Amino acid sequence: MSPTLPPSAPQASSPLLRFAILAGGLYLLWFLGYEHYLAADGRLDAVLTRNLAVVSTAGLRLLGYNATLSGGDQPLISLIGRPVVFIRNPCNGLVLYALFSGFIVAFPGPIRRKLWFIPLGLFLIYSLNVLRVIGLSFNSYYDYQSTDFNHHYTFTAIVYAGIFALWMWWATRGATASRSASAKPYAAA
Repeated sequence: MSPTLPPSAPQASSPLLRFAILAGGLYLLWFLGYEHYLAADGRLDAVLTRNLAVVSTAGLRLLGYNATLSGGDQPLISLIGRPVVFIRNPCNGLVLYALFSGFIVAFPGPIRRKLWFIPLGLFLIYSLNVLRVIGLSFNSYYDYQSTDFNHHYTFTAIVYAGIFALWMWWATRGATASRSASAKPYAAA
């Protein structure tokens, strides 16, 4: 007779425990890797920050506004000749990409679905961040006094709500195989 654990004891196969351990491990790996290598090196942050500034400026131009970009490490977007937004490394979305990806990797689900959902989610988060910078540019140009509040609260809440919506979609729909796709069709008699 083999010993058994009481029903209340967590088992190693518990999906919640597996998720917590994997998510915690991925976060620790990200934190150490970022703080000790990526942030210290600075090249990845610089490329992402510059790209965000270039694409946001192009978006403003696409909307018909005279937008220009200047600056090196901290790009400055100007709208109709007035400086409106500095983009610094913490605003480039890198940490958000890592948190989103870590959640999807840690959450149970088919690897094949993760391989398309993670890039799709990263693209959507990137797009939200571009829209955030464009929105902050307009905010700074037309109502400078409210820019700091909107930067720290309004636009942050919108981006995090978008990420949360992606996580919820993954947790409720993306991680589980479709019943109709997995059901075997059979002929009627």
